[in-house]
Amino acid sequence: MPAPQCASCNKARAALRRPRSGQALCGACFCATFEAEVLHTVVAGRLLPPGAVVAVGASGGKDSTVLAHVLRELAPRLDISLHLVAVDEGIGGYRDAALAAVRRQAARWELPLTVVAYADLFGGWTMDAVARSTAGSGRSRSCCTFCGVLRRRALEEGARLVGATHVVTGHNADDMAETVLMNFLRGDAGRLARGGGLGSPGEGGALPRCRPLQLASQKEVVLYAHFRRLDYFSEECVYAPEAFRGHARDLLKMLEAARPSAVLDLVHSAERLALAPAARPPPPGACSRCGALASRALCQACALLDGLNRGRPRLAIGKGRRGLDEEGPPREPQPSRPPTSQPVPDF
Repeated sequence: MPAPQCASCNKARAALRRPRSGQALCGACFCATFEAEVLHTVVAGRLLPPGAVVAVGASGGKDSTVLAHVLRELAPRLDISLHLVAVDEGIGGYRDAALAAVRRQAARWELPLTVVAYADLFGGWTMDAVARSTAGSGRSRSCCTFCGVLRRRALEEGARLVGATHVVTGHNADDMAETVLMNFLRGDAGRLARGGGLGSPGEGGALPRCRPLQLASQKEVVLYAHFRRLDYFSEECVYAPEAFRGHARDLLKMLEAARPSAVLDLVHSAERLALAPAARPPPPGACSRCGALASRALCQACALLDGLNRGRPRLAIGKGRRGLDEEGPPREPQPSRPPTSQPVPDF
């Protein structure tokens, strides 16, 4: 059976049916529609004001690649300037390939690129060193927790370095639905309450952040990259298979198979969530060590690094964090060595 005509231009043959609506579109019309929807998200949400200097978190993966490409197309209409900021987490045998993809993108699109490294920002700690430090502590499965907190801080530092006024990341609807599920499963009411909306306004001196792809499904992000023939790095991070997020992802796939709207339903539920006054966390203050926004004496990044430097990484995550005030001998980061396998977390 021949493919139907594109429902938008009524000229070309349709190349796909949109996963959610079933609308048949050719590749060109799909890409134009995708870009128009991202533009609507940015404008309706007032995410990026005219004149904004935008730091795009660039990991080399599909999401950040699509985000950078779409914003580059929309930049003249939005009156914004873009600067790619990549983070080198120090994952041997893997991150170099992802950074190479980012450098190719920056050269092809003529966008400025700045790379910041964990080792430079965090006293020599790399993700490989963190993984070795936590290997015997019962926290080896929490590498993604360490990396997520440190990468957020590194991206903020990189954005400030280039004079950015706003930070954007490539989280799509599936990513956000997984995060909502994870926070529900953990019983983390504070993060559930903060997770709604399309970003954060930049409290306590932090730069405003937003997620222009938050309402775009992962399937359509991949389709856009395919039809635009974008060059991106597609290997999974070597530390990702043990992450808790993988269980949430599997559960979400089952939910979506039974209820196709499950992803967006979860995203919108987080937007509408309101905590009872008694359950609301206290207003955040400033980290006593670095001055960043924090709900405790130490911000998450400083707490994680404190536990690592004491040789007690259990103190940095979860219940063990209660013991952060306990004294312990400082510990030097272990020298990096390449792991045996390869792969990149996306922003």
